[in-house]
Amino acid sequence: MELVKLFKKGGYKLTDESEAKFSRYYELLDEWNKKFNLTRITDEYDVALKHFYDSVTGLKYIPDGSNILDIGSGAGLPAIPIAIMKPDSKVTMVEATGKKTEFLETVVKELNLNADVLNIRIEDFKDKESFDIVTARAVAPMVTLVEYALPFVKMGGKFIAYKSVNAQIETDEARRAINILGGAITKTNVFTLPDSDIVRALVVISKIKRTPDGYPRGAGKPKHRPLGN
Repeated sequence: MELVKLFKKGGYKLTDESEAKFSRYYELLDEWNKKFNLTRITDEYDVALKHFYDSVTGLKYIPDGSNILDIGSGAGLPAIPIAIMKPDSKVTMVEATGKKTEFLETVVKELNLNADVLNIRIEDFKDKESFDIVTARAVAPMVTLVEYALPFVKMGGKFIAYKSVNAQIETDEARRAINILGGAITKTNVFTLPDSDIVRALVVISKIKRTPDGYPRGAGKPKHRPLGN
């Protein structure tokens, strides 16, 4: 699998077991993608690079044994690759679409992952400030995303936002929201995926004070009325 070569270039070590799980994950992704749209990226190499490799770039910010929440998991990215690479961590995936939830449950069962899948909207999730790490990839603009994520990060924990080349612009627009919600920007890591000109970014936001009650707001307010600057 091309993923082995890609991971080596990034310094990520794959065991035989984890390689087998990524291979099966790709098969399931390809199979289910024919039933309903999970991803427009289907070529095996492109999936390995743009989905699997991209997902594990956040591992450097995730301590062993973390309790992780992934918001809007969709096809399981970055949650499933993280769960494969961090078997000692617990991953909870929140996904509002029933079909995608069914797919995620199938992957978790077949790959025997230490993970749960919840078919709810993040606004209806109740476990506030309970997670060491919260992740999200391709979910919403940063100013909306931080309201979905930071209320669930425990004090001293981190929110890792997977973004693209516009990460700095989005982050600047979200500074007021980040402050209100108890966060502080720790790092913005911009990089290029191996053997490509594809620019990605990881924005790491630390939880330095408690989020006030009432967040995330319901009725679509984070999306339609973001806290903003």
